[in-house]
Amino acid sequence: MPARLRRPSLAARLESWLTSHWWRPERTGVSRALAPLALLYRVALGWHSARHSTPAATPVPVVVVGNWVVGGAGKTPVVIALVNALQSYGWRPGVVSRGFGRRSDAVLAVGTDSNPAEVGDEPLLICRRTGVPVWVGRDRPHAVQSLCAAHPEVNVVVSDDGLQHGGLARVAEVVVFDERGVGNGQLLPAGPLRAAVPARLASYQQVLYTNGSASTTLPGHLARRSLGTALPLTAWWAGDGTPGVAPSALPGTRWLAVAGLASPEKFFGMLREAGLAISPCPHPDHAAYDQLPWPAGTKHVITTEKDAVKLPAGAVGDTQVWVVRLDLKLPDGLITQILTQLK
Repeated sequence: MPARLRRPSLAARLESWLTSHWWRPERTGVSRALAPLALLYRVALGWHSARHSTPAATPVPVVVVGNWVVGGAGKTPVVIALVNALQSYGWRPGVVSRGFGRRSDAVLAVGTDSNPAEVGDEPLLICRRTGVPVWVGRDRPHAVQSLCAAHPEVNVVVSDDGLQHGGLARVAEVVVFDERGVGNGQLLPAGPLRAAVPARLASYQQVLYTNGSASTTLPGHLARRSLGTALPLTAWWAGDGTPGVAPSALPGTRWLAVAGLASPEKFFGMLREAGLAISPCPHPDHAAYDQLPWPAGTKHVITTEKDAVKLPAGAVGDTQVWVVRLDLKLPDGLITQILTQLK
């Protein structure tokens, strides 16, 4: 390695320490100490639910894809796959998202050349991957109204996250879990839960496990994320239909694997399974790359699309950067259930 990797920030190290206590099946001393704050969080959830007990109507049906836990569980690939599935059945979808980590809460349209700092990295990725109208805004009902006003052809909206957004009416929910399940089962900040897990699912709710097996006691559908094709960063940004290659067909060099994800080790593990020799370079989820996220002099980098949206092709110098897609195929049973709920 030509230079040492930058040490994670203090905030990142504190976050990693805290989440290490969340994702254990048993409660630790730290989780117990935070239990009073979790009780306050539960009270705040109840107040929020009462305030939004009558959701705002929307011009078209809404399907919400989200997590009951913090951190990534494969939600963005699920949104992309659901949009593609709806299109294959003749629907004309759009997508709304809060756009986590962006500089503004305002309602904005997302374009393929939008600044990720303004619209968020995941909405920009969804826009580039699907080609459908994507709008962002903290006020999700307002975002749906704005999208539908600008695109009257849209007849269904997929909400990227928003399970806890009680002000948004929906006809279906897809609740996504990965292999971590609910961790210690405690509410924030004693555990990873953003909402209490119900004893049984409502009729409009579907659970999807993205690691190929169930990780909670809730019945659900099984899927598995996989590596898609890889493209040079310049070709990826061009979006000109340049055919990609399988990651296993990439040159046999040692790659610096850069990933700013909630669980970057999953990406690193898939690269290793594909036979690539890598040196992991993890970054916090939604990290803003104000400077290149690898040491000066690095020659070979492999990264995700979520990272690529923050890496302009002209800013990487002589570094050879390849971008790998993360794909997911939705189970037929899940698609059937959502189509039934839409009708």
